[in-house]
This record gives sequence, C-alpha cells and structure tokens, in this order.
Amino acid sequence: MVDETRPRNQGARLTAWELQNEKIKYDIIPDNAGAFMMSRGKVNIMIVGADRIAKNGDTANKIGTLEKAIVAKEYNIPFYIAAPLSTFDFSINSGNDIPIEFRDQNEVLQIEGIDKNNKIKTVSCSMPNSTAINPGFDVTPAKYITGFITEKGIFKPTELEKLYGNI
Repeated sequence: MVDETRPRNQGARLTAWELQNEKIKYDIIPDNAGAFMMSRGKVNIMIVGADRIAKNGDTANKIGTLEKAIVAKEYNIPFYIAAPLSTFDFSINSGNDIPIEFRDQNEVLQIEGIDKNNKIKTVSCSMPNSTAINPGFDVTPAKYITGFITEKGIFKPTELEKLYGNI
C-alpha cells in the first residue's frame, strides 16, 4: 500500500511511480486510512524515509510519519526508516533540536492534478478565504522505530553508535 501523502501527494505520484518502475504491485490509500488498514491486519511492515536523524534515533520526516509510527506500535507492526548515512546528523542530540519548516498554506488550500489533456492544473480544494497551517515535517521518537535500513546494514535505535565512525 502507498499512502497518498498529503498535502503534495508525493506517495500517489513519486512512490507510486517508483514502485511501478520496479513492477511492484501497490494500491494507493487515502492519508487517513492508514490506521484503519493496520487495524484490519492489512499492513505487516512499514518502511518510510527520513529527512534528518538525530544521534538518539529521533527522526524527522514528511508530516504524518509520527502518527503512522504511533499506530504501527499499537498494532505491533515493525516500523523501519530507510535512509542513507548522509541523513544521520550526530551533531543533533535529539528530535527536539530539529527545526520544523512551515510551508506555504496554499499547499493545503489548493491541489494539483493532471487534466484529461495531460496538463497540470491547480484548483482550490477549500472554502474561499480559508487559511491553513502547513508543517512540512514531524519528528518520530526513536521509541517507535524498529530499525534503520542503511547501506551499512540494519540498526536498532540503540545501535546507532556503531554508525558514528562511518559518517
């Protein structure tokens, strides 16, 4: 399953494109359907990316990752971060030190899509005069992470010190 990944729909576009190119079967699900699918036993493992990983294993990633990790823990679903070593920042002690970017509200208030003529169009998906708050990332505490998949192997959050010398 591929989460559509609002507000920019990267899952429905980029992740789906990558899986399609690898000839991996997938279904796109609405962002808010993750917990439902997990509760029904339709998910047996979760693998997400990362934008930045702190020394203690706290991980910043696309907004929504934290809630998926919490629900995965509730349903005993292994939750992995796939990230190159360049994503680890051992100068940052914890996720509390990772700045969170707030993006343009129009990413939430508008949506892009391809029309029947294969032209990209932007349309409003909210009431006129609405405003939005748009954090780009959230931080998943290491306690929700089963392991980190890297080019040097798979490491539990408690094993990250093994990577210190490799970065």
